[in-house]
Amino acid sequence: MKGVILSGGKGTRLRPITHTGPKQLVPVANKPVIQYAIEDLAEAGITEIGIVLGNKGAARIQEFLGDGSAFDVDITYIFQGEPLGLSHAVGCARDFVGEDDFVVYLGDNILKQGVVELVESFRQGDFVAGIALQEVDHPERFGVADLNEDGSVERLIEKPDSPPSNLALIGVYVFSSEVFDVIDELEPSWRGELEITDAIQQLLEEHGRVDSHVVHGWWKDTGKPTDILDANRLVLDEQIGIVSGEIEDGAEVTGQVDLQEGAVVEAGAVVRGPVSIGADTHIKSGTYIGPYTSIGRDSVVAGAQIENSVIVGESTITASERIVDSLLGRGTTVESADELLPTGRRFVVGENSNLKL
Repeated sequence: MKGVILSGGKGTRLRPITHTGPKQLVPVANKPVIQYAIEDLAEAGITEIGIVLGNKGAARIQEFLGDGSAFDVDITYIFQGEPLGLSHAVGCARDFVGEDDFVVYLGDNILKQGVVELVESFRQGDFVAGIALQEVDHPERFGVADLNEDGSVERLIEKPDSPPSNLALIGVYVFSSEVFDVIDELEPSWRGELEITDAIQQLLEEHGRVDSHVVHGWWKDTGKPTDILDANRLVLDEQIGIVSGEIEDGAEVTGQVDLQEGAVVEAGAVVRGPVSIGADTHIKSGTYIGPYTSIGRDSVVAGAQIENSVIVGESTITASERIVDSLLGRGTTVESADELLPTGRRFVVGENSNLKL
């Protein structure tokens, strides 16, 4: 079995963070989102992985992942070009997949449970596809599955007005190679895209049974800034802190704290976990880093109070202000304006930014 990770999206909902890089490389607990997908596939014994790339951010993703050896997998890059729907992206992987079964994983998803159970359920039955599902509060916003008593799929409905269940598709699938013939026959939807739900429905009607697996742990689509913060909290809650950096005498460090190599928490700083601090980052005296915060590598924080936030990295924060519920992109500088006249806020703000003052 092979793996296919779809990484061709433009990341418009994460702007301005994604103006300078792909959304799949935005870190959660100091690990790029796409790395979670790769680790989940490897855990399920899937080490041949195709990464489907679009027109944006392809070089950055290739630079980070390389040939996959750093993650104990073998990576092949597949170029989709202009994204024309999930089925179109899957269809681009036909030469890579060949006649094998394969898992499709959306590159901006994170699952607590991983994909082992989904893969094993598919392997143990006679199925042409398998889908991961989760109970949601507003199924009318999702593609929804109507299941038979044995757990196989009866039908799929995209954003139904009257949902037959609260089980939503969450962006992880298993397919036999038969899906490629179905994709070749698909017509674009009203959105002008080849929909994955249409492909699965046609597989179900013409080729065989579709398995389902309900995911009971958390699942996050990290497509928006609030989703990144939510995912960061969820991952940090599960993380066992490993201290590879230095905690000076006189620093107050409590809870689960992941302190990467070369990072320093100086005397007089307060760090209350769960927190992740990246390599070669310095937390200076008088700084407070509160729960559910991740600070990326090569950063300096001096005198600020930061809580429930993600600082992507290579940033300098020296303003003695309280920063909460925030996502700061790479290379951010936040300084004090106390001695500047006239008094007031000073910004350089990118497109689609959100400020609360």
